Amino acid sequence: MEQPEQTVATNLPRPASALQPSAFQPQADGPPGETIFDVRNVSISYGAFKAVTDVSLAIHEREITAFIGSSGSGKTTVLRAFNRMNDLIPGARLEGEMQYRGQSLYGGDVSPTAVRRRIGMVFQKPNPFPKSIYDNVAYGPRINGERNKGRLNEIVERSLRRAALWDEVKNRLSTSGLSLSGGQAQRLCIARTIAVEPDVVLMDEPASALDPIATGAIEDLMRELKSQYTIVIVTHNMQQATRVSDRTAFFSVLTDPDSDFRTGVLVEYGRTEQIFQDPQDPRTQAYVTGRIG
Repeated sequence: MEQPEQTVATNLPRPASALQPSAFQPQADGPPGETIFDVRNVSISYGAFKAVTDVSLAIHEREITAFIGSSGSGKTTVLRAFNRMNDLIPGARLEGEMQYRGQSLYGGDVSPTAVRRRIGMVFQKPNPFPKSIYDNVAYGPRINGERNKGRLNEIVERSLRRAALWDEVKNRLSTSGLSLSGGQAQRLCIARTIAVEPDVVLMDEPASALDPIATGAIEDLMRELKSQYTIVIVTHNMQQATRVSDRTAFFSVLTDPDSDFRTGVLVEYGRTEQIFQDPQDPRTQAYVTGRIG
């Protein structure tokens, strides 16, 4: 049985911002470049199907890391492992070691709910709750116990400002979040995610359903947010990866032509400019030059 939230939450290392929920600017524990996630020989399976095999990489503080690669290569599976979203899938199993700030994310005394409070997720399709814009952003803080109206007002305004949405919605906070355009709705979801002061923001193809103008706004927002948060994104848009990310991981699908076996593998990981300008693996070069999809 999962231990009480208030007990196990302290078993994960807390950034300074999590200790001071009233702080306007989250402060990281270390300088940019410090390791946030350390992934060692991780394989993830759903029942008998091994979705991704033997992944090792490090995600660094206050950087944007992009996962690129073909469909079925395990990018989203690895992304979801960072905040234990795969736990919600029956039969999901992780082997290997995945550490967050030096401690195991999958230790028996760690609550998945506590993990998700520190490591937020923005999904591919904007998914505002059927609530007002205000209540969308205030939802997480209320769940965490915040009841003071003035404090909630402050959190809502700050989060919407950080998500570059405040000026567009400040006079209609009581209207439904479902009334927003696609780009606005995705920025609302980002505001909802950062309202609980996470340490890390995961984004699963956050602009894939948006038009070019809205996509540009989301990319601008990511660049602004990385001064305060560590961001990991999955994207099929290689130009987007080159525009916004500091590091890029290229995943591919390993198949056996004599059987039905297929699994995702991490082919190459490095600085974004190196991955796109001087890839070390011919599979990476074939992908980034468009010879394979």
